[in-house]
Amino acid sequence: MKKWIFGIVVLILLVYGLNVIQQPGETEGKAAKPPANAPNQQQPEADFTSLTIDREDIYRGDLLLINLQYPVSEQTEVPDVVNLFEHQELVKGFGILDQDIKLPMEMLEWFTDMMESAMADGVNHFLINSGYRDNEEQALLYEQLGSVYAKPPGYSEHNLGLSLDLGSSLGLMKDAPEGKWLQENAWKHGFVLRYPENKTEVTGVIYEPWHFRYVGLPHSAIMQERGMVLEEYLTYLKVQKRVQTVVDGKAYEVSYYPVRSAAKLSVPIKGNYSLSGNNMDGVILTTWDTGSPSDREAGSR
Repeated sequence: MKKWIFGIVVLILLVYGLNVIQQPGETEGKAAKPPANAPNQQQPEADFTSLTIDREDIYRGDLLLINLQYPVSEQTEVPDVVNLFEHQELVKGFGILDQDIKLPMEMLEWFTDMMESAMADGVNHFLINSGYRDNEEQALLYEQLGSVYAKPPGYSEHNLGLSLDLGSSLGLMKDAPEGKWLQENAWKHGFVLRYPENKTEVTGVIYEPWHFRYVGLPHSAIMQERGMVLEEYLTYLKVQKRVQTVVDGKAYEVSYYPVRSAAKLSVPIKGNYSLSGNNMDGVILTTWDTGSPSDREAGSR
């Protein structure tokens, strides 16, 4: 009798021991909880910050659409405009048509960089026929040329300070080496042929092989690859919302954000960034990360 009772006790202890071993804190079939100090993979990385956007940002930047429907905003500023005839030391690798040619300093730096590349390829007969124009100059031109060849004051890209009319001392731009070089290489420097021959129905402007507009990288590269003009590119961004591309080994992300009210909008950024409005209804945020801590702190609006 005692042996039978002793056997039951041993059996109970064995079953209890197996349960203890099988259940160290979670039942079988469930994932064990991570340690309390384990990183949460869904949390944003530490180098993400926020950028606050307000309605005025719609009217600033390099991607503003300027045409008869969307004029240059009164809030748009064109800083540091210089007369190139009065500052001949700034004229490098190109000529100027007359003493009234003006450009913003930043635009001049972008253009001069492109001219250096052209000279390295043996193309060096460029002329600037027109650059920045204020409303008074635009009104005079409009009166002289009419609506086919000029825009009313405030409705021309030249009033924005991001466009150039370029010529060649060797002939017409559509035939000259300078024009051909620009059509193949301008995008590498952030410039685009603004009014191509096959896009007149989109732009509403006749073919102008001399008119180049700065939009910056990576936008010029995407437009070149997809055969888009600015109107098409801005629509493309609104539809896609976010576009990723790689140019010269640098990865970019381009995002469109609508700005519908006076309320400020907060958007996430990582690394370097630039921000431009579209002059219509939103902004385009461009981000890239070179991996340098000092670069990640940089940003421009």
